[in-house]
Amino acid sequence: MSEPIFYGAGFPYRQIEDLPGKLVVLEGSDGVGRSTQTQLLRHWLEDEGFAVSDTGLRRSEITQKGLEDARKGHTLSRITMSLFYATDFADRLENQIIPALQAGFIVLSDRYFYSVMARDIVRGADPAWARQLYGFALKPDLTLYLKADVTDLVSRLIHGRGLNYWESGMDISPHNNLYDSFMDYQSKLIDSFDQLSSEFNFIQVDAAQPVMDVFAELRTHIQNLLEDQQPILEEDF
Repeated sequence: MSEPIFYGAGFPYRQIEDLPGKLVVLEGSDGVGRSTQTQLLRHWLEDEGFAVSDTGLRRSEITQKGLEDARKGHTLSRITMSLFYATDFADRLENQIIPALQAGFIVLSDRYFYSVMARDIVRGADPAWARQLYGFALKPDLTLYLKADVTDLVSRLIHGRGLNYWESGMDISPHNNLYDSFMDYQSKLIDSFDQLSSEFNFIQVDAAQPVMDVFAELRTHIQNLLEDQQPILEEDF
């Protein structure tokens, strides 16, 4: 019997058999550099002749506006917000990620359902419920966990785009300021990621290194994954 490609039942109404592409996930805390690395990896893979698609949280056309509005208003319950994000993920998985994999693309996902599950658990969700909720999720071919200390993260954000309400966990924080809330919330989030890393076999990468050193390490892991993968060269079109 072949190994299941989903964590649970998948999409029972849709038969998924042949996925010649590869799904590569970049996970990690806020401010760790995932978006930068995703763009570097995309350019590198395309230069190598691979067809690449990238995705990330809140990019589903059916949920994007609603999620953005909900985040601005801070009015939804935690369970409702969890289901909102699950809907976003399910739509992108079925209508973006799987079709790209079927077409032979390398799919780079800036976060996956692991991030949402880690956040939900920190906010008090039952871990077993959170895992069952994402039983339709496809198992990635490679999950790269960019990890940095919380003091490094807060320094990057303060000297960059700044701290915000959700990244600081202000909706659940006992603190009355963004800085203390961020330190507390992100520390708990890193602990949650560490547990998921062990459970789901993430490959941990030290994100405190210079950007190009992180990129080189990520590239090595992806090169190993793609060792037998044939690029889609221009002459093939």
